Amino acid sequence: MKVAALQMVSTPRVADNLDQARALIAQAAAAGAELVALPEYFCLMGLRDADKLAIAEPLALAGAADPAVAPMQAMLAEAARTHGVWVIGGTLPITSHEANRVFNTTLVYDPTGRRVARYDKVHLFCFDDGERRYNEAATLTPGESPTAFWLTDRAGDRWRVGLSVCYDLRFPELFRQLGQPDPLDLIVLPAAFTDTTGRAHWELLLRARAVENLCHVLAPAQGGLHENGRRTYGHSLVVGPWGEVLAVQPEGAGVVLAELDRARQDEVRRQLPALTHRVMRG
Repeated sequence: MKVAALQMVSTPRVADNLDQARALIAQAAAAGAELVALPEYFCLMGLRDADKLAIAEPLALAGAADPAVAPMQAMLAEAARTHGVWVIGGTLPITSHEANRVFNTTLVYDPTGRRVARYDKVHLFCFDDGERRYNEAATLTPGESPTAFWLTDRAGDRWRVGLSVCYDLRFPELFRQLGQPDPLDLIVLPAAFTDTTGRAHWELLLRARAVENLCHVLAPAQGGLHENGRRTYGHSLVVGPWGEVLAVQPEGAGVVLAELDRARQDEVRRQLPALTHRVMRG
């Protein structure tokens, strides 16, 4: 199955970001991708953290997002339907039960444009090195449960896909839970990693998650200098089940394409059946 990680350098203007997302999805579909994934906050990189509150959308019905009420969800559904591809909408702000906070939400649409999965980011990023400070808990409501879904590709093969977002990458127990009772075939991790933490840990941790779970990883990222002055690390990539990087783009908007190889994954799991050797399952 051919997949695409869509890298963006999102702006404070939602309309511009949606236009770019549409164009990247179309480019990926034209190149043969069956599954395309947008980065975290593909819709907005605001001038202030609280800017996301102003554009938050209520969760639409699974098959019908009103563009007047939920334009971001409507765009994702329309793009999936128009191009006949699976679309993973990086993240977008969805209203929560807390007035001054939102969920940081990944939504998945099948090739008919129907929403089939939702994941609210569980682990909220906090970082302070004396120069840069981030505290997602100030504006986000954390999610409460892992989410995985089944995808059937054009060849009729079924893939179990686990959803995660950015900071989740640092918590391997999340991926172990996602792999129960059925092992994962693909981890999708949209991100907006900071340049500082990305240089140190991004590829290292993504490859580790692939090796630990003997599965593929698809990681679309924000990548470049944003208008708010923040620099994101980029390096959107696809990793194979032996930890090998199959494709990567360091910076700038673009489409990162790779072929997921089910036969290779099965071979790796036969040669090293580590998933069956686990002893501590708490």
